[in-house]
Amino acid sequence: MKKNIGLVAAAVLAAAALAACGGQKTETTAAETTAAESGAETTAESGEATEPAADAELEKLTVGASPAPHAEILEAAKEAMAAKGYELDIVEYVDYVQPNLALESGDLDANYFQHITYLEDFNAERGTHLGNGGAIHYEPFGIYAGKTATLEELADGAQVAVPNDATNEARALLLLEAQGLIKLKEGAGLAATKNDIEENTKNLEIVEIEAAQIPRSLESVDVAVINGNYAIDAGLSVSDALAVEASDSEAAEKYANVIAVQEGHENDPAIQALVEVLKSDEIKTFIDTTYGGAVVPLD
Repeated sequence: MKKNIGLVAAAVLAAAALAACGGQKTETTAAETTAAESGAETTAESGEATEPAADAELEKLTVGASPAPHAEILEAAKEAMAAKGYELDIVEYVDYVQPNLALESGDLDANYFQHITYLEDFNAERGTHLGNGGAIHYEPFGIYAGKTATLEELADGAQVAVPNDATNEARALLLLEAQGLIKLKEGAGLAATKNDIEENTKNLEIVEIEAAQIPRSLESVDVAVINGNYAIDAGLSVSDALAVEASDSEAAEKYANVIAVQEGHENDPAIQALVEVLKSDEIKTFIDTTYGGAVVPLD
C-alpha cells in the first residue's frame, strides 16, 4: 500500500513538472493564496510573507513652490495628504518664471507660489495654458520703515520703494493711496503705474525696484512697500509694518495665492485633495501661528 502511494505521488509530481515546462499556470498553495490576497510577497526559500513598503501605495503629486511660505505650508500638509493616499513631492524654486514653465511642460503636477493676477498675466504674455485649482491664502503687502520711522514723518521728496513688475507695482500704489500719501487717476486700479499718480502732495519719489531686492534696499530709502513672502524671507514682521493691506481690500481677492495646474486638471482628484487639505482648519492654524498675519488663509 505504501509503495502504491509513493508511485501515485511521483506521477503527480511528474505531471506538475510537465505543466510548468509547458507554460501553464500552476496551482498556488493555501499559504501563497492567503499572502497574495493580503498584498504580501512570499520568499522563494522560506515562504514567509513580507509587507510591501507603505509609500508604494501612495500616488506621487509633484508640486513646485517658493521656499517661504509656500513650501513650508506644503511640508505641513504632507501627513494629511498621505492619509488621503498621496505622496507630496515638493520642488522649490526661487524665481517666478521657471515653476510655471515646468508646470506647462508637465514636469510638475501643480505649483503654489503665485497670485491669480500674476497667473493670468503670465498666460497672456507667455501663451501658457495654466488654470486655477483653488485659492489658498493671500499675503498682505506692508509698508516698512527704512530711513524714516513713520509715515507722518515722511519729508518732502522722500524716497518710497515699490516693486517694478506691473501687477505688484499697482498693488503697492493702491496701498500708498489708501494711506493718503498719493492719489491715482480714476480707474487706474490694478493697472496703475507711477505715471498714473494724479496727486503727490509730498512729492514722494517712487523708486521702482525688483520685488525680491526691496528688503535689501530698505535702509537706503525712506520707506518701502514689500511683498508678504519677501518680507517673511527678510525676517520682517507684519506687526512692525507701518501699514498693511486690509483683509477686505480688493487686493485680498485679486492677489489670492492659488494652486496652479494645467488647464483641464482643476478637478483632478489629487488636486482637489491638496486644495482640501490646504484649506483645512489644521493648515489654517499652522499659517496663523507661524506667520502672525503675514499670510492670511482664505475660506
